[in-house]
Amino acid sequence: MNYLKLENNIIEMMKEEQLKLGYASETVRLYYPLSSLNRALGCEQDIAQMRETLRNFSEAVTDRLGKISVSNQGERFCFTIPPAGAEYVHAHMGDTSFLAGFIQTIGKHGCTMEEIRNLFHQYSEHVHIERAAHGEFDWLLYFEDGTPDNFRYCITNEGCHLIYHRYTPEDYEALNL
Repeated sequence: MNYLKLENNIIEMMKEEQLKLGYASETVRLYYPLSSLNRALGCEQDIAQMRETLRNFSEAVTDRLGKISVSNQGERFCFTIPPAGAEYVHAHMGDTSFLAGFIQTIGKHGCTMEEIRNLFHQYSEHVHIERAAHGEFDWLLYFEDGTPDNFRYCITNEGCHLIYHRYTPEDYEALNL
């Protein structure tokens, strides 16, 4: 089984956390529904099968992320990543300039969609911007060529500030909006 997409997603989530909260050599917990894990791993497994797959995944990434423990309550899986994983991510963050700029921009009181659009366009000429009509969020933005990242950014105007959710393309597609 190819674990690369799941490993990369875990690393991306940890990068986002470190950019928001700052780096600390600490245990990190990330939660995934079974459906997202199946999409990331390109399979269709039930809970018991996924538990076994994730035991193997943990072994496969130990040299980079440390010994990850995985537990679940029904279809919700918790990845407990040891401090070694936080240290690895911090040491191998790569270019996070877009995500850091995005977090800083959207975190400002009074941030506007124009500022968000301008930020995206600073990083690519190939930006998809769509006004949402379904009521779940207000805007969808992403880089059409996947550079500098491949996430779908769903932005909601909460009156005096903007909030966001970031999805993999597969998880966004599964929202069926």
